[in-house]
Amino acid sequence: MSTAAAQAPSWWSMTVDRTRVELKEFLRSREQMIFIFFFPMMLLALFGAIFNTDDLYGTGVSFGQYFLAGMIASGILNTGFQSLAISISIDRSEDVLKRIHATPLPPTAYFTGKIIQVLIVSIVQVALLVAMGVFLFDVELPTDAGTWVTFTWVFVIGLAASTAWGIATSSLLRNGKAASALLTPIVLALQFTSGVFFVFTELPVWIQNIAQIFPLKWLAQGMRSVFLPESFEAAEATGSWQLPMVAIMLSVWLVAGLIISAKTFRWLRVEDR
Repeated sequence: MSTAAAQAPSWWSMTVDRTRVELKEFLRSREQMIFIFFFPMMLLALFGAIFNTDDLYGTGVSFGQYFLAGMIASGILNTGFQSLAISISIDRSEDVLKRIHATPLPPTAYFTGKIIQVLIVSIVQVALLVAMGVFLFDVELPTDAGTWVTFTWVFVIGLAASTAWGIATSSLLRNGKAASALLTPIVLALQFTSGVFFVFTELPVWIQNIAQIFPLKWLAQGMRSVFLPESFEAAEATGSWQLPMVAIMLSVWLVAGLIISAKTFRWLRVEDR
């Protein structure tokens, strides 16, 4: 075995190094920190307090409790989809991806580093939101293992689908600096129509029907099944949490995002190709 081969870094060591770089870049970006951590917490505190209703539909659930589930789902979408798409697009515009692609770093190590960074940030974000929900709105955390299993698979599939679409969407954004202006209206539209800022059943039926096409509606519904009592299940649009459909729809979006990412991702700017 040659000396060069013996000293070559392993895939895992390169992935760990790349993950460290991603985390350091995130922690150094005040804009991302505010957007990912403090903005959702501020919205939860303000909306939960201003529009708080102590007894939605006679279920004993307050709007603050309902809003917590929606904000957790929305936070997952923001971290995996919007924030990731913007950061990758900016890296491409500034030729960071071009330089990375010219190094021995395997593409799988690069993407794994991104995914781990998104996972860590999302876990911290959810923990902060849940802590706020417990202290501000008396949210009772689940006590049975089955509910936490539901939380885990909804979180994992939802985050994976959001991340896949974040990577896929990054290739459609020609200008990294304009990415936020393009994606923010899309995310806001999904939030307003998916049962995040408003109770889903209070929306017009035609909006409910459109929202069912997109993953945020199902992600928010899955989180409601975790953080709201069973008494609220009857108040859902179909009188059920529809957890099998939640799994199906999130998985469909995940597979579609992976396929589109694989077919469209590019390391170079359009003008450099």
